[in-house]
Amino acid sequence: MINKTSVLYIILMALLSSCGQHDRYVLIQGYAQGGTYSVKYNTLGKDGRIRLSPEEVRSAVDSILESIDNTLSGYNKGSLLSRLNSGDTIEFTPGGMLDEIYGMAASFYEETDGALDVAAGPLFDIWGFGFTTDSMPSPDKVRETAASCGMGRLKKDMKQAARNGRVDAACLLGTNAGNTSAARGEKTPEPTLPVLNFNAIAQGYSCDLVARYLYGIGVKDMLVDIGEIFCDGVNPAGRPWRVGIDRPFDGNDTPGQDLDGIWESPSAPCGIVTSGNYRKFYVRDGHKYSHTIDPRTGYPVEHNLLSATITAPTATEADAYATYCMVIGLDNAKQFISDNAGRLTGYLIYSDEDGNMCEWASEGFSIAGQ
Repeated sequence: MINKTSVLYIILMALLSSCGQHDRYVLIQGYAQGGTYSVKYNTLGKDGRIRLSPEEVRSAVDSILESIDNTLSGYNKGSLLSRLNSGDTIEFTPGGMLDEIYGMAASFYEETDGALDVAAGPLFDIWGFGFTTDSMPSPDKVRETAASCGMGRLKKDMKQAARNGRVDAACLLGTNAGNTSAARGEKTPEPTLPVLNFNAIAQGYSCDLVARYLYGIGVKDMLVDIGEIFCDGVNPAGRPWRVGIDRPFDGNDTPGQDLDGIWESPSAPCGIVTSGNYRKFYVRDGHKYSHTIDPRTGYPVEHNLLSATITAPTATEADAYATYCMVIGLDNAKQFISDNAGRLTGYLIYSDEDGNMCEWASEGFSIAGQ
């Protein structure tokens, strides 16, 4: 569904040859969202042994991920999202995936003052980081595209827009739906229909949906990796789950090949996501253009923050806030994480004025050996 390379690498514990707790853990794997997924869980659940076989669990996980692809994928041209973006009227289910993720996106948009904007899809397209292969737009093109973006133009709740169990892009427009220029605040009389792109949160959301299913069948110890990660409980050795954080240098395209540190999970449910600009970018005339776009300006960000790793109670939140930190830069990211201590932790890797790679960890972010 989402062609976004994971910047996390699971440090899988080697299974011991002796009998014991290790034998109760199962690893299921498959293909999803343009890559692979893996789910490791303890078959001894909170109320005894999980009754479903690993084959049944894998079938259920595959079904969940297929449903996500058919609903939220911008690359699957037959998905509900693609059809909505193309102008079709689609089926709407209150409380369904599209309804739920749209509501989350609206909340993130408000919380971040527009820095996280799922209605900024056209900006990512014109820079070549969305669902098209364009690149290097002119300032006029950026200005024109930015004028048609912004979740502030839309209704906050998709249920408000639905009519007789169906919804289309036109009915998502709110009362202030005029195309508002980010540069001059100008309005045009006929608003452009919205184009949505959930890439900033959809992989984290996918992890949460799979975890929700696993909790439903009684699992208590789990690690779900679908490009982003959600974990709870302990690993097969009875210890915290361990996740490697890659060193964010250009050309480090293999997760786990060169690690900056290893995070250890807390005892509570936790999503962990890293966002960075060292794997998706292009260089034109000696200038690097990263895939992180600030929807408030319409341009790729330019600052010294190389990667942001965020932990949060859900993978959706971790996914969103990791992206947000990459939009706002080092100092603002530090402040945001510190202001949300107790709910979030963070690990920021940045370059100093001499070009050296440096790290900052918030209180509560556990790095093994540190």
